[in-house]
Amino acid sequence: MHHLVSKLIVYRKIGEDSILYRLAGICRDFEAGRDQEELAGRILTEINRMLDIATVYGFNGNLWHNYIAFLLAMTETPFTLVCEKHGASEGSVREFVENDLEIFRQLLAYDFTPLEEATGLTCFDVIEHFQAVEKKEQIYNKSVSEKVQELSALIEKAQNGTEMFNIVTDFYRRYGVGMFGLNKAFRISPYYESGKGELLEAITTTGDMKLSDLVGYESQKQRLVENTEAFVEGRKANNVLLYGDAGTGKSTSIKAILNQFYDRGLRMIEVYKHEFKYLQRIIAQIKNRNYRFIIYMDDLSFEEFEIEYKYLKAVIEGGLEVKPDNVLIYATSNRRHLIREVWTDRPDAVRDDMHENDTVQEKLSLSARFGLTIGYYRPSRQEYYDMVEILARRHPEITLTDEELKAGAVRWEMAHSQISGRAAQQFINSLLAKVEKKE
Repeated sequence: MHHLVSKLIVYRKIGEDSILYRLAGICRDFEAGRDQEELAGRILTEINRMLDIATVYGFNGNLWHNYIAFLLAMTETPFTLVCEKHGASEGSVREFVENDLEIFRQLLAYDFTPLEEATGLTCFDVIEHFQAVEKKEQIYNKSVSEKVQELSALIEKAQNGTEMFNIVTDFYRRYGVGMFGLNKAFRISPYYESGKGELLEAITTTGDMKLSDLVGYESQKQRLVENTEAFVEGRKANNVLLYGDAGTGKSTSIKAILNQFYDRGLRMIEVYKHEFKYLQRIIAQIKNRNYRFIIYMDDLSFEEFEIEYKYLKAVIEGGLEVKPDNVLIYATSNRRHLIREVWTDRPDAVRDDMHENDTVQEKLSLSARFGLTIGYYRPSRQEYYDMVEILARRHPEITLTDEELKAGAVRWEMAHSQISGRAAQQFINSLLAKVEKKE
């Protein structure tokens, strides 16, 4: 295996810390006659790493083939990034790529039997015929899993490097490459500030909510869809602020928008207020990619003393470098103007700041930078009852009459002191919990 891996050219970026390179090193040391007990320990370490990847991405069947497909799908090089944007192209680099892909084709068929017999292990046979425990989608990255396993099944059938080339470059053209190509959503790595992680990491469990899951707010959802559709189609679109009462579905709407437009190239990056200082770095990393990115800010608001809003204004307004066309900002907030207004913000208040009115206006002008503002308001009592009824009828196991549902919703409202879509859903959840307990 080592003599194959050492000949990689375009895909050499995979790196010596990868499972592939470490297994190649083990095979090299095995041929050199290294201690078999030591080799067995090193093999088990790499098998453990492969199982970790299989768990995160829900791989099944031949994990070795899945892993090779995973490497091909995730390795960003100048060639793979060009394929992502323009598809395969002719040129001298094609010869190098076909050489590499022929190597990967041979690696797919690599025979680990001599290594297993010498070390007394059977782990390679197990991972090549792996039967995964059935998992719920929430605990693995489904958006990557399906695509990688699709690629794995295709490259298994390739007869030569040219066929591999056509399969892999078509995959890049359809799905993209690397973290941004295969995942839906991202956040700033908690290890980035300490220097132990990359700037962004994938969010592997984004949920499968749809706009139809949110009862009511039809005009608000339609405005959000129209703006996002214009964005993914390359037309002019606005930054969006969804504001209004808590529990009305603002965050749910944005998450559902991601699911609706993911297949059309939409990606989302979640950024919290204390991370605004990294906004320019995020934009620098994504501005040349072949995707449309929404930078998502949930529950956005600023206290009087906070200055992070200046980072946000700088990004929206732009300095010497304008905000790229493939980036928009979507935010949710309970406050229409994002920044809490206090009595001393009034122009006629006595303050030491000679330019207090300018300060107030600078704060309040932030929300004006969102070209589209959509209000989500608390439903009326009748709308709340209607929400409860619609949500209940989605679950045949809830057999209460309309009057019984209404009476229960009234009790729930009184106990929790709120009328909202969230309260309606929580009431339905409580009913479902009782049904499940009886079963």
